[in-house]
Amino acid sequence: MEGGDILKASHSLRAGTSSSRWRNSAVDVFSRSSRDEDDEEALKWAALEKLPTVARLRKGILTSSQGHANEIDVYNLGWQERRTILERLVRVAEEDNEKFLLKLRHRINTVGINLPTIEVRYENLNIEAEAFVGTNALPSFINFLTGIFEGLFIKLGILSSRKKKLTILKDISGIIKPGRMTLLLGPPSSGKTTLLLALAGKLDPELKFSGTVTYNGHTMDEFVPQRTAAYISQHDLHLGEMTVRETLSFSARCQGVGTRYDMLAELSRREKQAHIKPDPDIDVFMKAISTEGQETNVITDYVLKILGLDVCADTLVGNEMLRGISGGQKKRLTTGEMLVGPARALFMDEISTGLDSSTTFQIVNSLKQSVHILDGTAVISLLQPAPETYDLFDDIILLSDGVIVYQGPREHVVSFFESMGFRCPERKGVADFLQEVTSRKDQMQYWGIPADEEELFRLHLQMYTTHINVHHYYDTLFEN
Repeated sequence: MEGGDILKASHSLRAGTSSSRWRNSAVDVFSRSSRDEDDEEALKWAALEKLPTVARLRKGILTSSQGHANEIDVYNLGWQERRTILERLVRVAEEDNEKFLLKLRHRINTVGINLPTIEVRYENLNIEAEAFVGTNALPSFINFLTGIFEGLFIKLGILSSRKKKLTILKDISGIIKPGRMTLLLGPPSSGKTTLLLALAGKLDPELKFSGTVTYNGHTMDEFVPQRTAAYISQHDLHLGEMTVRETLSFSARCQGVGTRYDMLAELSRREKQAHIKPDPDIDVFMKAISTEGQETNVITDYVLKILGLDVCADTLVGNEMLRGISGGQKKRLTTGEMLVGPARALFMDEISTGLDSSTTFQIVNSLKQSVHILDGTAVISLLQPAPETYDLFDDIILLSDGVIVYQGPREHVVSFFESMGFRCPERKGVADFLQEVTSRKDQMQYWGIPADEEELFRLHLQMYTTHINVHHYYDTLFEN
């Protein structure tokens, strides 16, 4: 019996040792596999670093879902590879976009590169237009001949011109700082669109213009403002036969990559000197958006996601004769056409028309994250923004009858009007209050005593503009 027990114990010990050896070898195998994958990625990255600069900026390391590190050419990224990159970086736009932008900024800050910033100043800006006064019939042969003879008599001094000068902007000045969101408010016909066009360098040459607009101290004739700034119109003009993705891709190819490639080359050079290995997914994304000539770029897929257009990316835009996307989606597409470009200053004209408040908030919030993290410059005109959207902005510009009533921090605008005797009622949105208090037809409800409308409005407008030196106030606020 004792010999049998000894035999059983010996057999059990051998079995336990074998099982333990199997478990230890299994752990060692999996650990070795993980180490091999890391070593494989490190070897491929080392080989990548030895390439010439031009070749290195076209190559990246993309890890598959199985954990295998593959070397890819960012110029020839396929649909599945682009999708994989975006799913890792921005799975849900509302939650992940800010984290993604912070990763981009962290990589740039690590090697001490300063992103280019743009400060826009406009001083003593006056813009006038000429318009015919009176009524004219529809175009006809008789009216055409009448116009010829009338023009001839005006040149000879026999008749006086029926053109009347209209002042759109009257001697306005201000500063738009980088890294801050600026909201442009004002009643209809107050000059908002004209101001945005003037700041973007897209003003109609037939308008009479005086004053100066400078970018970092440089006037418009010293550089090409269209390469630096983008104006986003309130009108949606698209080719109906193209899909949403094709429209954005075409816009991206037309605008190019700007300074992205040069910045990436310097970034790669500094990382190589400092022996810094960047995040592979961030590296592939930055290299992809810095490569020109691609038919479809990662930046296109990124903008589709943050604007919520990925659900209709392959749908025709459409027009009056061809059914396509909705009006709200066209409005977002108009915004996306400029966002895919390299412009550092954005001037956006009533981008919320036709959009619900939730979508407007999502778009403005994405713009705010980009402007704050990447030090962009943005002036956005909105028509009656919701309170949550209004709170996303840092600065306010109020226009009324072609003059700036207020320009400064959003937090101070209510107290400014209270000092003028106009108190914002409780439970009323501040944006709605500002829109009404600067409107000729809506301001009456805030008057304390009855008076002549025209006279009192002009009096209040004069009080606004003389109560505070807006230019000086704004300049001293941000000095140092």
